[in-house]
Amino acid sequence: MIETYIHQLDIAYLSSFSTKLEKSWGYLFYNENQPTYYDANHANLSSYEGNTEEIINEVIDFYQSKNIIPRFYLTNYEKQEAFLTVLKDKGFRFEEFESPVQLWKRNVEIAVDPKVTIEKVTTKNMQAAIDIECQIQELGGSIRENAFKEEFAQKCYTHYLLKYDGVPCSTACVFFHEQNARLESVATLKEYRGKGLIGQLIHYIQEEVKKKNVERFWVFPINEQVEKVYQKSGFETIMNIKAGHAFLGGKSVEEIRKGLY
Repeated sequence: MIETYIHQLDIAYLSSFSTKLEKSWGYLFYNENQPTYYDANHANLSSYEGNTEEIINEVIDFYQSKNIIPRFYLTNYEKQEAFLTVLKDKGFRFEEFESPVQLWKRNVEIAVDPKVTIEKVTTKNMQAAIDIECQIQELGGSIRENAFKEEFAQKCYTHYLLKYDGVPCSTACVFFHEQNARLESVATLKEYRGKGLIGQLIHYIQEEVKKKNVERFWVFPINEQVEKVYQKSGFETIMNIKAGHAFLGGKSVEEIRKGLY
């Protein structure tokens, strides 16, 4: 049941900023206005039934016809050696991740920092939030601007901006889908890290989520260090998902996160 919640939430999240085409083996996601945004442009593969060569060629042809680099997000691929071999033979690079899945389980009381103010993002302060996120390489750097604007235009997203001593320095957003909420785009400018601002922001957002008709509040940390940060805010790791990323060009996700350009 947990896997079903996670899968449905993930597909809904991806569909919020890209067009989804359903296939027998999974989905094609694309957004020609943001061709370099990986999450918005990839084949999301969950079934390996069918002709391997035909599936891979279909994906290559589809994205190349739109001048987008072909890529796959893979799950349940560990026993699919033949599929991975064909991908590599066709020039795809491959990387894999062990991604923790966390669910908010308990309230954590914190002392509110008097220097901190938190507000919802509006048209008036949106550029300040965008400027912060575009400086965070883990979020994709400059590609976040268009992505942010697309999210902001949808009711399923709520964005937050934290100011320290009046200076905008942290952001986060929540994506809502049915009885689920998902914490995304948590970011703090480098010079303001180490002040506990993420804890302040998450606590504020948790109080906001309580007011909604939400049964589950999720977060998907990108590494163990971030996972520990969320644990301090009452999120518990309930499982780990192994995911693969195959790409025919561009940088790996790991290279982007490390700022290798």
